[in-house]
Amino acid sequence: MAALPQLKLGKLKVVRRQLLQRYEHQPFVSCLAGLYGCQWRRYQRARAQPGECCCSKVECGSFGLLIVTFFLSFVFLYFWSEAQNDYNDFDWFHFGTLGFWFPWSLVLLVVAATLFTYIALLLVLAVCLLSEGQRLYLHWSHKIGIVVTLVFSVIATAILSDVWSKEWKTLLLSLQVTAPFLHVAAVSLMAILSWPIALHFFRMNKKVRQVAVLGLYLSVLFCLYLVPLGMYSPCIKDAGTLGPAPTLIGHRGAPMLAPENTVMSFEKAVDAGGEGLETDVTISYDGVPFLMHDSTLRRTTNVDDVFPNRTHLDASMFTWAELQQLNAGGWFLLRDPFGTVSSLTEADQYWAQNQSIPSLAQFLKVAARGGRLVLFDLRRPPFGHPYRQSYVNLTLQVVQHHINSSQVLWLPSEDREFVQAVNPELQQTSGRKASIQELTDEHITRLNLHYSTMSQQQISKYQSVNISTNLYVISQPWLYTLAWCAGAQSVTTNSIHILSNIHKPLFLMTPDEYNLMWILTDAVSALLIVSIFIFHWWRERGLPFWSGSRQTHENGPYSKFRTELSDVWSISSVNVRPDLQSTPGSPTTPHLPTITEE
Repeated sequence: MAALPQLKLGKLKVVRRQLLQRYEHQPFVSCLAGLYGCQWRRYQRARAQPGECCCSKVECGSFGLLIVTFFLSFVFLYFWSEAQNDYNDFDWFHFGTLGFWFPWSLVLLVVAATLFTYIALLLVLAVCLLSEGQRLYLHWSHKIGIVVTLVFSVIATAILSDVWSKEWKTLLLSLQVTAPFLHVAAVSLMAILSWPIALHFFRMNKKVRQVAVLGLYLSVLFCLYLVPLGMYSPCIKDAGTLGPAPTLIGHRGAPMLAPENTVMSFEKAVDAGGEGLETDVTISYDGVPFLMHDSTLRRTTNVDDVFPNRTHLDASMFTWAELQQLNAGGWFLLRDPFGTVSSLTEADQYWAQNQSIPSLAQFLKVAARGGRLVLFDLRRPPFGHPYRQSYVNLTLQVVQHHINSSQVLWLPSEDREFVQAVNPELQQTSGRKASIQELTDEHITRLNLHYSTMSQQQISKYQSVNISTNLYVISQPWLYTLAWCAGAQSVTTNSIHILSNIHKPLFLMTPDEYNLMWILTDAVSALLIVSIFIFHWWRERGLPFWSGSRQTHENGPYSKFRTELSDVWSISSVNVRPDLQSTPGSPTTPHLPTITEE
């Protein structure tokens, strides 16, 4: 009988070791449950048994809210990340409203990215827990985080839609470039989700739930499979049909490399390969055309220091002598609007620090010396200004004296017939769309349009009658790629030093290449999803589908678990007592020994 305790002890140790390894030693699940619901201990967790729902009604609602928040935060993050082209305008808009400079656009992007990452991680944890067959329990702190992210995404989207609604057009344009790749990402995500969906589909005990879950999943999947049928992108072109790259026109020079609308900025644009220069012209109180975009001098000069009592006065109400007293470069080094000051050499920083407001004549000399095109907008002086009625004629005289008229893209619409009669060599440029007949009657040779109005069909239509199209302001490579594929002849840009290094559209592909990518993505994902569903059907076929079933499946994993667990309890329930061991004179009734581990 002494061999019996040793035999039972050995069996107990083996069984316990197997159970600990299989059912208790779950560091991956512990980590998932701990991060998702602060359930770091084994006894705090529960598996979703066959026929049971993966979570309670409250947790099901929390999981649904998590999914909704994920999609809304993704939409806002995508919306705002694609709006980077206009971050500078957004920040200066708030400068004019609040009176001080702050990079609001980048802060908003960082906050949106952080919240989306947090929600995405929670969703990944939930999907992993479901894949492990665990019941979901979301910690209350995460529920608060989800609500905060949801509120932020909704409010931020609503405010920007009201204040910056044109950015939705930018988002739609971005889909013409990114849609093929977003399609691949979405289909891949559905393939990943097929694992937990298949697992719980075969464990549900109600046909209604099974039909609802599978129907919803397959509906979304089939819609994604068919989405490419409605996609349009000018960057999907037959080989050999791509036109020349758009020429680059420096928007107020090269404002990422130097203070905008300064001689340094225009020279940097010429050095970077710009074929044109764009600026804004205002008339001083004593009749000198000079360069200034804003109606006041607050943003780009030190007028607060030199003329503290005239900071809100219209820029055209200053004389040329007064304007020459102002510094037009210090603000650039101080505020660093594009985050590029650190890349400048010490010599360039010194040069920028000592910039002054240039006159139109100085600007034209830079363009004439480099043989560059000139595009400028002309602002009419306010009431009470001595040159309010003659500002166009005054500007024309300066142009004729300092540059070849054929290099000038004349944008001002005021007195266009008079300008055309006085100087017919000017390239008449319009800032609005119109019929071909109307444009030809006004001798328009070029359109200057905002990039959000980009249309390959319209660009081709105007090009057919020798009216070229310039799009402004394009600073992001993907937008430049889209303009190139759409056939734009030129673009106005802040990042002339970046776009000049792009020698091929970034997302260009032929229709055959796109069809191959589409078909392969759908076919591979469909094969993978079917394989996952078959695997789960095979794995779960030994489990009861109905919670009320009394049927015992000897080959199922839960049956094996119960068998091994019963062995442990049966072994552990017996005690070895020396006083009850058999003696020669004792009864022959056996007493099963129990082993107590030391």
